Amino acid sequence: MTDVVARARVLAEELLFPAAAAVDAAGAVPRGHLDALADAGLYGLTGPRDTGGLAADPQTVAAVIEELAAGDLSTAFVWLQHLGVLGALTDGPAGLRDEFLPDLCAGRRRAGVALQAALRPGPAAVTVRRAGDELVLDGAVPWVTGWGHVDLLLVAARDDADDVWFVLVDAAPSPTSTAVPQRMVAVSASATVELRLAGHRVPVARLVGTVPLAAIRAGDAAGLRPNGSLALGLVARCARLLGPSPLDDELVAARTRLDVAGPEQLPAARAAASALAHRASGLLVTATGSSAVLAGAHAERLAREALFLLVFGSRPAIKSALVAELGGW
Repeated sequence: MTDVVARARVLAEELLFPAAAAVDAAGAVPRGHLDALADAGLYGLTGPRDTGGLAADPQTVAAVIEELAAGDLSTAFVWLQHLGVLGALTDGPAGLRDEFLPDLCAGRRRAGVALQAALRPGPAAVTVRRAGDELVLDGAVPWVTGWGHVDLLLVAARDDADDVWFVLVDAAPSPTSTAVPQRMVAVSASATVELRLAGHRVPVARLVGTVPLAAIRAGDAAGLRPNGSLALGLVARCARLLGPSPLDDELVAARTRLDVAGPEQLPAARAAASALAHRASGLLVTATGSSAVLAGAHAERLAREALFLLVFGSRPAIKSALVAELGGW
């Protein structure tokens, strides 16, 4: 276990998990939780070393995500969005890199993403056009996590040529942006909202880059691994609460399958991890007994979170594989 993974485990066991039930009941991740992750250097996990980041390798990143998810899924979910922005800016324009990456790696500024609405099949949910030295954004992003916890959002929007523009937007209410809370059965503490943009203007200097939509879709599967660690973290927590059981070996097998999968195999490996989380939470409920259905019990919260992970970050290929995993057609 590397030093940064060990730090994540200590935070998960000593801070996040003991408070997870209270965080879920309150419906809000405490700022102190995110500050603790920043103090441990985890906001810079994937950032470049020359801007204060740790430049962690993919295996370390996956292990840290798993440890934090085993502590408190809502906190891990808010923090995880930040890593996507680090990656985009690391390869982005020098001006944006220099302006934002040092603060983002230190956790002095925190970021989220609003990406999938522009990438999904069908008409663009978020559009962009240029007006002089500004970019104008219109549309709605149904799932934006960490509202109130993040300072910046990386927003993906499509133009008339089906190119995707990645734009840094300030995460603050304005006359042209509205955040509508999403009521979810699990991880409601993650402050997930629908973000509505109506003629929202951003300086052209905030453009991180443009990529053809077809190119993004062609390479999408290669980036599916990290989200699988959220499901693994939930399985790990169930296994720790249950004590030694065959679930321990199944967790290792699911992790290995994700680690060795290539782009073509990743959707099925992701589906298997989510299915295992669903089954592990059901096993914990059953083993716990009737007290598992009391609000605030670890087992009932983990069961709801497993339900969430059946659909979070899904793709058509993951959905099809998951339906098959669960005994469907």
